[in-house]
Amino acid sequence: MSTTLHCQLPLPANFRAAGFFDFHRRDAQQVAERVLAHTLEKGLLWHGQPALLRISLQPEGAAASLLLDSGSHADDAARLTGCVRHMLGLTQPVAEFEAALAGHPQLGPLLARQSGLRVPQTASAFEALAWAIIGQQISVAAAVAIRRRFILAAGRQHSSGLYCLPDADCVAGMDEATLRAAGLTQGKAQTLLRLAAEVASGRLPLAAWQQAPDAAAIGSQLAAIRGIGPWTISYALLRGFAWLDGSLHGDVAVRRNLQRLLQREDKLSAPETERWLAEFAPWRALVAAHLWALQAGDGY
Repeated sequence: MSTTLHCQLPLPANFRAAGFFDFHRRDAQQVAERVLAHTLEKGLLWHGQPALLRISLQPEGAAASLLLDSGSHADDAARLTGCVRHMLGLTQPVAEFEAALAGHPQLGPLLARQSGLRVPQTASAFEALAWAIIGQQISVAAAVAIRRRFILAAGRQHSSGLYCLPDADCVAGMDEATLRAAGLTQGKAQTLLRLAAEVASGRLPLAAWQQAPDAAAIGSQLAAIRGIGPWTISYALLRGFAWLDGSLHGDVAVRRNLQRLLQREDKLSAPETERWLAEFAPWRALVAAHLWALQAGDGY
Protein backbone atom coordinates (compact mmCIF):
# COMPACT_ATOMS: atom_id res chain seq x y z
CA MET A 1 0.00 0.00 0.00
CA SER A 2 1.52 3.33 -1.08
CA THR A 3 1.33 6.43 1.13
CA THR A 4 2.03 10.14 0.58
CA LEU A 5 2.96 12.60 3.34
CA HIS A 6 3.19 16.39 3.03
CA CYS A 7 4.74 19.35 4.87
CA GLN A 8 5.31 23.07 4.28
CA LEU A 9 8.02 25.35 5.67
CA PRO A 10 8.61 29.11 5.42
CA LEU A 11 11.90 30.25 3.87
CA PRO A 12 14.09 33.27 4.76
CA ALA A 13 13.86 36.13 2.28
CA ASN A 14 17.48 35.62 1.21
CA PHE A 15 17.32 31.83 0.87
CA ARG A 16 19.65 30.75 -1.95
CA ALA A 17 17.67 28.09 -3.79
CA ALA A 18 20.28 27.81 -6.54
CA GLY A 19 22.89 26.53 -4.11
CA PHE A 20 20.52 23.89 -2.77
CA PHE A 21 19.66 22.63 -6.25
CA ASP A 22 23.28 22.73 -7.44
CA PHE A 23 24.30 20.42 -4.61
CA HIS A 24 21.71 17.84 -5.64
CA ARG A 25 22.28 18.02 -9.41
CA ARG A 26 25.94 16.99 -9.29
CA ASP A 27 25.16 13.76 -11.13
CA ALA A 28 24.03 14.71 -14.63
CA GLN A 29 22.67 11.20 -15.17
CA GLN A 30 20.09 11.78 -12.38
CA VAL A 31 20.08 8.20 -11.16
CA ALA A 32 18.96 9.00 -7.61
CA GLU A 33 18.22 12.75 -7.71
CA ARG A 34 16.71 14.95 -10.35
CA VAL A 35 16.08 18.68 -10.36
CA LEU A 36 13.08 19.84 -12.38
CA ALA A 37 12.54 23.62 -12.47
CA HIS A 38 12.12 24.54 -8.78
CA THR A 39 11.78 20.98 -7.49
CA LEU A 40 14.16 18.32 -6.21
CA GLU A 41 13.16 14.66 -6.43
CA LYS A 42 15.35 12.29 -4.44
CA GLY A 43 15.16 8.54 -4.00
CA LEU A 44 15.96 7.25 -0.53
CA LEU A 45 15.20 4.43 1.85
CA TRP A 46 12.66 5.33 4.56
CA HIS A 47 12.45 2.75 7.34
CA GLY A 48 14.30 0.54 4.88
CA GLN A 49 11.66 0.90 2.15
CA PRO A 50 11.91 2.82 -1.16
CA ALA A 51 10.60 6.38 -1.01
CA LEU A 52 10.61 9.48 -3.18
CA LEU A 53 11.22 12.81 -1.46
CA ARG A 54 10.04 15.84 -3.41
CA ILE A 55 10.97 19.37 -2.29
CA SER A 56 9.63 22.38 -4.21
CA LEU A 57 10.95 25.86 -3.47
CA GLN A 58 8.86 28.94 -4.19
CA PRO A 59 9.05 32.54 -2.89
CA GLU A 60 6.29 31.75 -0.41
CA GLY A 61 8.15 28.76 1.05
CA ALA A 62 9.07 25.11 0.69
CA ALA A 63 6.49 22.43 -0.02
CA ALA A 64 7.61 18.83 0.47
CA SER A 65 6.06 15.44 -0.05
CA LEU A 66 7.22 11.90 0.63
CA LEU A 67 5.88 9.16 -1.62
CA LEU A 68 6.25 5.81 0.11
CA ASP A 69 5.95 2.49 -1.68
CA SER A 70 4.68 1.10 1.63
CA GLY A 71 2.66 2.23 4.64
CA SER A 72 3.74 5.00 7.00
CA HIS A 73 4.73 5.03 10.67
CA ALA A 74 3.24 7.16 13.44
CA ASP A 75 6.18 9.57 13.63
CA ASP A 76 6.70 9.96 9.87
CA ALA A 77 5.05 13.40 9.53
CA ALA A 78 7.31 14.95 12.19
CA ARG A 79 10.32 13.09 10.81
CA LEU A 80 9.61 14.41 7.29
CA THR A 81 9.44 18.01 8.54
CA GLY A 82 12.71 17.60 10.43
CA CYS A 83 14.41 16.01 7.43
CA VAL A 84 13.38 18.81 5.06
CA ARG A 85 14.35 21.53 7.54
CA HIS A 86 17.74 19.85 7.94
CA MET A 87 18.34 19.38 4.19
CA LEU A 88 17.54 23.03 3.48
CA GLY A 89 19.96 24.20 6.18
CA LEU A 90 17.24 26.11 8.04
CA THR A 91 18.73 25.25 11.43
CA GLN A 92 21.99 27.07 10.63
CA PRO A 93 22.59 30.47 12.33
CA VAL A 94 23.40 32.23 9.07
CA ALA A 95 22.22 35.73 10.07
CA GLU A 96 24.33 35.67 13.24
CA PHE A 97 27.37 34.47 11.28
CA GLU A 98 27.05 37.18 8.61
CA ALA A 99 26.56 39.94 11.19
CA ALA A 100 29.60 38.85 13.21
CA LEU A 101 31.95 38.85 10.21
CA ALA A 102 30.49 41.72 8.19
CA GLY A 103 33.49 43.94 8.96
CA HIS A 104 36.19 41.43 8.05
CA PRO A 105 38.36 42.87 5.24
CA GLN A 106 38.33 39.77 3.03
CA LEU A 107 35.30 37.82 4.19
CA GLY A 108 32.94 40.76 4.72
CA PRO A 109 32.56 41.60 1.00
CA LEU A 110 32.34 37.90 0.12
CA LEU A 111 29.54 37.30 2.63
CA ALA A 112 27.68 40.36 1.37
CA ARG A 113 27.80 38.98 -2.19
CA GLN A 114 26.76 35.51 -1.06
CA SER A 115 24.31 36.55 1.66
CA GLY A 116 22.01 33.79 2.83
CA LEU A 117 24.31 30.96 1.82
CA ARG A 118 23.59 27.81 3.77
CA VAL A 119 25.27 24.43 3.63
CA PRO A 120 22.87 22.00 1.92
CA GLN A 121 22.61 18.83 3.95
CA THR A 122 22.36 15.19 2.96
CA ALA A 123 19.14 13.42 3.86
CA SER A 124 20.97 11.34 6.47
CA ALA A 125 24.29 11.32 8.26
CA PHE A 126 25.08 7.93 6.74
CA GLU A 127 24.67 9.41 3.24
CA ALA A 128 27.18 12.14 4.14
CA LEU A 129 29.67 9.60 5.48
CA ALA A 130 29.32 7.33 2.46
CA TRP A 131 29.89 10.29 0.12
CA ALA A 132 32.91 11.43 2.14
CA ILE A 133 34.48 7.97 2.05
CA ILE A 134 33.88 7.65 -1.69
CA GLY A 135 35.30 11.14 -2.27
CA GLN A 136 38.53 10.76 -0.31
CA GLN A 137 41.46 12.13 -2.33
CA ILE A 138 39.74 12.09 -5.73
CA SER A 139 38.04 14.73 -7.87
CA VAL A 140 34.37 15.59 -7.52
CA ALA A 141 33.68 14.20 -11.01
CA ALA A 142 35.29 10.87 -10.16
CA ALA A 143 33.45 10.69 -6.83
CA VAL A 144 30.09 11.38 -8.51
CA ALA A 145 30.67 8.57 -11.03
CA ILE A 146 31.60 6.07 -8.31
CA ARG A 147 28.68 7.16 -6.13
CA ARG A 148 26.33 6.54 -9.08
CA ARG A 149 27.65 3.02 -9.61
CA PHE A 150 27.46 2.39 -5.86
CA ILE A 151 23.78 3.39 -5.80
CA LEU A 152 23.02 1.21 -8.82
CA ALA A 153 24.88 -1.72 -7.24
CA ALA A 154 22.70 -1.45 -4.13
CA GLY A 155 19.74 -1.99 -6.46
CA ARG A 156 16.94 -0.37 -4.42
CA GLN A 157 14.52 1.45 -6.73
CA HIS A 158 11.38 3.47 -6.07
CA SER A 159 8.29 2.94 -8.22
CA SER A 160 8.97 6.36 -9.81
CA GLY A 161 12.09 4.90 -11.43
CA LEU A 162 14.60 6.76 -9.27
CA TYR A 163 17.12 4.62 -7.43
CA CYS A 164 17.38 5.06 -3.66
CA LEU A 165 20.41 6.06 -1.64
CA PRO A 166 21.27 2.89 0.30
CA ASP A 167 21.12 3.08 4.08
CA ALA A 168 23.46 1.35 6.52
CA ASP A 169 21.41 -1.85 6.68
CA CYS A 170 21.44 -2.08 2.89
CA VAL A 171 25.20 -1.51 2.62
CA ALA A 172 25.93 -3.94 5.45
CA GLY A 173 24.31 -6.62 3.26
CA MET A 174 26.63 -5.87 0.32
CA ASP A 175 30.04 -7.45 -0.17
CA GLU A 176 33.47 -6.09 -0.91
CA ALA A 177 33.54 -7.46 -4.46
CA THR A 178 30.35 -5.59 -5.35
CA LEU A 179 31.73 -2.34 -3.99
CA ARG A 180 35.04 -2.85 -5.79
CA ALA A 181 33.15 -3.43 -9.05
CA ALA A 182 31.40 -0.08 -8.49
CA GLY A 183 34.79 1.63 -8.44
CA LEU A 184 35.72 1.84 -4.76
CA THR A 185 39.27 0.95 -3.86
CA GLN A 186 39.80 -2.00 -1.56
CA GLY A 187 40.48 0.35 1.36
CA LYS A 188 37.36 2.45 0.74
CA ALA A 189 35.15 -0.62 0.27
CA GLN A 190 36.36 -2.09 3.55
CA THR A 191 35.92 1.21 5.36
CA LEU A 192 32.37 1.61 4.07
CA LEU A 193 31.49 -1.94 5.12
CA ARG A 194 32.98 -1.40 8.59
CA LEU A 195 30.99 1.81 8.97
CA ALA A 196 27.75 0.21 7.78
CA ALA A 197 28.17 -2.70 10.20
CA GLU A 198 28.70 -0.32 13.13
CA VAL A 199 25.62 1.73 12.24
CA ALA A 200 23.40 -1.28 11.48
CA SER A 201 24.35 -2.85 14.83
CA GLY A 202 23.38 0.31 16.72
CA ARG A 203 26.90 0.94 17.99
CA LEU A 204 26.98 4.17 15.94
CA PRO A 205 23.53 5.76 16.49
CA LEU A 206 23.78 8.31 13.68
CA ALA A 207 20.07 9.14 13.62
CA ALA A 208 20.01 9.86 17.36
CA TRP A 209 23.15 11.96 17.09
CA GLN A 210 21.51 14.14 14.45
CA GLN A 211 18.99 15.33 17.05
CA ALA A 212 21.71 16.71 19.35
CA PRO A 213 25.13 16.42 17.72
CA ASP A 214 28.18 16.31 19.98
CA ALA A 215 30.96 16.86 17.46
CA ALA A 216 33.76 15.73 19.77
CA ALA A 217 32.01 12.47 20.72
CA ILE A 218 30.94 11.74 17.13
CA GLY A 219 34.41 12.48 15.80
CA SER A 220 36.04 10.27 18.41
CA GLN A 221 33.88 7.27 17.59
CA LEU A 222 34.21 7.74 13.84
CA ALA A 223 37.99 8.07 14.12
CA ALA A 224 38.11 4.62 15.72
CA ILE A 225 36.95 3.11 12.40
CA ARG A 226 39.96 2.28 10.24
CA GLY A 227 39.92 4.36 7.05
CA ILE A 228 38.07 7.36 8.49
CA GLY A 229 40.33 10.35 9.07
CA PRO A 230 40.02 14.05 9.90
CA TRP A 231 38.81 15.23 6.47
CA THR A 232 36.11 12.56 6.30
CA ILE A 233 34.96 13.37 9.82
CA SER A 234 34.86 17.14 9.23
CA TYR A 235 32.99 16.72 5.96
CA ALA A 236 30.46 14.30 7.45
CA LEU A 237 29.89 16.58 10.45
CA LEU A 238 29.26 19.45 8.06
CA ARG A 239 26.97 17.75 5.53
CA GLY A 240 25.33 15.21 7.80
CA PHE A 241 25.03 16.98 11.15
CA ALA A 242 25.14 20.69 10.14
CA TRP A 243 28.12 21.20 12.46
CA LEU A 244 29.66 24.41 11.14
CA ASP A 245 33.02 24.47 12.91
CA GLY A 246 34.96 21.73 11.16
CA SER A 247 38.29 22.92 9.76
CA LEU A 248 38.34 21.83 6.12
CA HIS A 249 41.89 23.07 5.60
CA GLY A 250 42.81 19.80 3.90
CA ASP A 251 40.27 20.37 1.12
CA VAL A 252 41.97 21.27 -2.16
CA ALA A 253 39.13 23.51 -3.35
CA VAL A 254 39.11 25.42 -0.05
CA ARG A 255 42.83 26.12 -0.33
CA ARG A 256 42.61 27.06 -4.01
CA ASN A 257 39.73 29.49 -3.48
CA LEU A 258 41.30 30.99 -0.36
CA GLN A 259 44.35 31.72 -2.50
CA ARG A 260 42.05 33.59 -4.90
CA LEU A 261 40.32 35.46 -2.08
CA LEU A 262 43.63 36.59 -0.58
CA GLN A 263 45.03 37.35 -4.04
CA ARG A 264 48.08 35.20 -3.36
CA GLU A 265 50.29 34.12 -6.23
CA ASP A 266 51.67 31.12 -4.37
CA LYS A 267 49.57 28.13 -3.29
CA LEU A 268 48.49 27.89 0.33
CA SER A 269 49.49 24.83 2.32
CA ALA A 270 47.07 22.96 4.56
CA PRO A 271 48.73 24.31 7.75
CA GLU A 272 48.53 27.90 6.45
CA THR A 273 44.86 27.41 5.60
CA GLU A 274 44.21 25.88 9.02
CA ARG A 275 45.76 28.90 10.75
CA TRP A 276 43.71 31.32 8.64
CA LEU A 277 40.45 29.48 9.33
CA ALA A 278 41.14 29.23 13.07
CA GLU A 279 40.10 32.86 13.53
CA PHE A 280 36.53 32.06 12.48
CA ALA A 281 35.54 29.44 15.05
CA PRO A 282 32.77 28.38 15.59
CA TRP A 283 31.94 28.86 11.89
CA ARG A 284 35.05 27.57 10.12
CA ALA A 285 33.14 25.09 7.95
CA LEU A 286 30.63 27.75 6.94
CA VAL A 287 33.55 29.93 5.86
CA ALA A 288 34.79 26.95 3.83
CA ALA A 289 31.37 26.69 2.18
CA HIS A 290 31.63 30.33 1.10
CA LEU A 291 35.04 29.54 -0.36
CA TRP A 292 33.57 26.59 -2.26
CA ALA A 293 30.88 28.89 -3.63
CA LEU A 294 33.53 31.15 -5.20
CA GLN A 295 33.59 28.59 -8.01
CA ALA A 296 30.29 26.79 -8.51
CA GLY A 297 30.79 23.04 -8.72
CA ASP A 298 34.36 23.35 -7.49
CA GLY A 299 33.98 21.62 -4.14
CA TYR A 300 32.21 18.77 -2.44
